[in-house]
Amino acid sequence: MITLDPATDILCVTDVQPTFMPGGELPVAEGDTIIPTINRLLAETFAHAFATQDWHPPDHTSFADSHPGHKAFSAIAMPYGPQTLWPRHALQGSANAALHPDLNQARLEMIIRKGFHREIDSYSAFFENDRTTPTGLDGYLRARFFQRIFFAGLATDYCVAWSAEDAIRLGYTTFIIEDACRAIALPTTPGQTTLSEAKTRLTPTRFILSTDL
Repeated sequence: MITLDPATDILCVTDVQPTFMPGGELPVAEGDTIIPTINRLLAETFAHAFATQDWHPPDHTSFADSHPGHKAFSAIAMPYGPQTLWPRHALQGSANAALHPDLNQARLEMIIRKGFHREIDSYSAFFENDRTTPTGLDGYLRARFFQRIFFAGLATDYCVAWSAEDAIRLGYTTFIIEDACRAIALPTTPGQTTLSEAKTRLTPTRFILSTDL
């Protein structure tokens, strides 16, 4: 079991939005099934929590239909590096871009919106996809003296993994609550997916279960 310190531990609820759930524009398989687990963590386990929210303008450059001749889930080179092209999703002001209505939002102390700059995508809660332009989250967490971040939400292999990698790079002790996440798991090289590659990049012991808390 992991003993939590309410003064220095915080839960990050990542992109729990209908756009990423069955029936949404970019559905993650079983994405809706994590909400009860996250709500239990919010109600019973963590004293502090914040959320992230994907928030795209309709002409965002990460959308496949912004690049004629390119299909969703293909990749192109952008000034900041390779970029996966996505179906149009999380459109600013749309119902599917809102945090899911079943999520216990009363326990969320802050919401970080990301991906609102048209010209650059943003997976991580800490930085845009150039890995240098900050969202301001690091300053917020340091000002409140948080030291350990526990990640839940969607998707394990993209916004959760990139956020966790940046948290580690910034010096936070970092955990991913695996049963409170779901992955896209796009195929990459033979026998590998974006999920298996994310797990390779991250120390395996950082993946825990909600029952460990």
